[in-house]
Amino acid sequence: MRVICFAIVALTMVGCSEPPATSSSNVTSKTSSNMYPRLKALKQSAPVADRISYSYQQHGVTIQDPYNWIRDPEYPVVNDAAVLDYLNAENAYYHAFLDQHTKLVDTLFEEFKGRVDESETSVPYEKNGFVYRWEYRQGANYPTYLRRPIDGTEEVVLLDVPALAEGYEYFVVGEWVVSEDNRYLAYSVDTNGDEAYDIFIRDLQSGQLLQDKLVGTGGDVLFAANNQLLYPKLQNEKWRVESINLHTLGTDQGSDTALIREEDEGFFLSAELLSSGEWIAFSSGRGEVTELHVVPASQPDASLTKLVSREQGFKADVDHGNGYFYLLANDTHVNGRLVRVKQTEADYANWETLIAGSDNTYLRYLQTFKDFLALQLRDNGLDQIRILPNAGAAYDIDFPEPVYTANLGTNPQFEQSHLRLSYESMITPDTVYDFDLGSQALTIRKQQNIPSGYNSAQYVTERVMVPVRDGVQVPVSLVYKKGVVKDGTAPMWLYGYGAYGAGMSPSFSTTRLSMLDRGFVYALAHIRGGDEMGYQWYLDGKLDKRQNTFNDFVDVAKWLASKGYTSEGNISISGRSAGGELMGAVTIQAPELWRSVTLGVPFVDVMNTMLDASLPLTPPEWEEWGNPLESERDFHTMLAYSPYDNIEKRAYPPMMVTGGLNDPRVTYWEPAKWTAKMRALKTDDNLLIMRMNMGAGHFANSGRYGRLRDYAEEFAFMLVAHDIHQ
Repeated sequence: MRVICFAIVALTMVGCSEPPATSSSNVTSKTSSNMYPRLKALKQSAPVADRISYSYQQHGVTIQDPYNWIRDPEYPVVNDAAVLDYLNAENAYYHAFLDQHTKLVDTLFEEFKGRVDESETSVPYEKNGFVYRWEYRQGANYPTYLRRPIDGTEEVVLLDVPALAEGYEYFVVGEWVVSEDNRYLAYSVDTNGDEAYDIFIRDLQSGQLLQDKLVGTGGDVLFAANNQLLYPKLQNEKWRVESINLHTLGTDQGSDTALIREEDEGFFLSAELLSSGEWIAFSSGRGEVTELHVVPASQPDASLTKLVSREQGFKADVDHGNGYFYLLANDTHVNGRLVRVKQTEADYANWETLIAGSDNTYLRYLQTFKDFLALQLRDNGLDQIRILPNAGAAYDIDFPEPVYTANLGTNPQFEQSHLRLSYESMITPDTVYDFDLGSQALTIRKQQNIPSGYNSAQYVTERVMVPVRDGVQVPVSLVYKKGVVKDGTAPMWLYGYGAYGAGMSPSFSTTRLSMLDRGFVYALAHIRGGDEMGYQWYLDGKLDKRQNTFNDFVDVAKWLASKGYTSEGNISISGRSAGGELMGAVTIQAPELWRSVTLGVPFVDVMNTMLDASLPLTPPEWEEWGNPLESERDFHTMLAYSPYDNIEKRAYPPMMVTGGLNDPRVTYWEPAKWTAKMRALKTDDNLLIMRMNMGAGHFANSGRYGRLRDYAEEFAFMLVAHDIHQ
């Protein structure tokens, strides 16, 4: 794999072959990790969870788990008094911490709010004779969606989310869609965070809701011809889609028919209307395997056409235009190739390669249009948008910075002469561009407004390549305020994810500015397990190679300290979900490096979860982590790094742990068991707090202000850990 070595400083490319002026030896001698005071536990007693004897055996190994009782046996209903008492005690201890730092939390929250455009509105887009947009009205926690006829001026409210959300502690609209005849609006709603959505349908002529209410759905919704509605039906008591169902308006949900079923609990099933509007695709996927079927949108209950079978054993995505199916498939190269096949001759044997697989070019996303194709890809780890005209040579769009994040934006019409794009970098706010296909010019349609003010010239961003222990070069994106001296004294916030092939692009954050303005260096480690450097980057961080992810993160931290960006012991780290697993693993494996650790809804009880096939997400997850039920090798690999199973008696850094009682992705007992066991075994007196949201799930508070309050609390914990109190 080709290695790129570069940096961005004030938007100027500079070589990174020369080390910083401060030598690593000087940094180490000046800033030993022992010199930093730790954030101590509160004076009041912390909760102590009961230890109840419990053990299990697997592959000849006996594992003791005295906190197994924290999982309510009636889950997903949680009403066990002892469990609720423990969670409430942890929340009380957490709020005792907040009470000591109310001023800092409020200050951060006001800073965050000051950067929010209270009356923000989106760039309008056209679809099927109407112009659509959303807006946040003054003080509103949720957006309002509106539309008007293209040839008219009267705008009407399509979906008033603030009104719908009244009275709910948690409220999320999963998706909404308007029928082809523009008469009906369908939208899905989750009111407790368990990601089981109810679908409602409104007659836009009368303004009234239909009696149709579809319950127990996955949240996606689309209209086919004749106003027939397609939606994913969840299996009872399991968070998985068992079928894509067809609903006829005015009928009872019990009479809906299943267009396609998925019997294998390891596969995720979804449906999508392809860009031409002529076909619907059903995708069933597990890890590195996809099965694809298509059906005419005009006849959704017709016989399915299979494009890719699971037995072929590769990943694929599909779109359609001008009589062809276009597919991105990694059947011949791990980074994928672009192919097309006539819709009338859609056999695999007829696939025609348009772009062959490449070690340097990773094909990520495709959208078809009447006159061109648009591709999202990465060249040597850098985002690119490539245009493939029906007539003429392909070309890449030129963007104003050398390192950035660029994605296809809202482009709902098959026939259009422009391409809408979203763009940002670590110092450039969210920007909406329209790219004109004729002039090949970019026009800014909107850039994120920051009312309290922002000047990108005050900040510096870099991208460096860090050599890790096995010789691989790991990219790291950094941003900090001008004036930061690389002498090892600056505090650092290091973030990572590294799983599922979900690459972390260098993006902009208004909340992050509060940390940068207080002297922090922010670093984003593009560790293996993501796909930043191609699909192989993902494969090299999963299954029996999972330890690479943790090694990369630790080695990045040590390298950044050696180069003077910070110093060991002065680094706060955070990650969510699978990134929370990363946090748990590196806390266990290198506790001396971290000033504080924030574990967001962390997947830390890896072994117990992967051994429990009754959990809805466990069978699909075996492709990512391994199957310790069947494979002794997978069992021992997992046991070696499973964060919860490797807590031992020793000193650990201060920690903040978060969870959601209704979380179907990372069940509440994972963060709770981690907290209970860690508190019992750690030998230090450093602060350990847990915030368990008792009315939400994986994504914590809903609404823009609720989430900002969550961030203010998390940032306050990090700042206080660095002895910064204002």
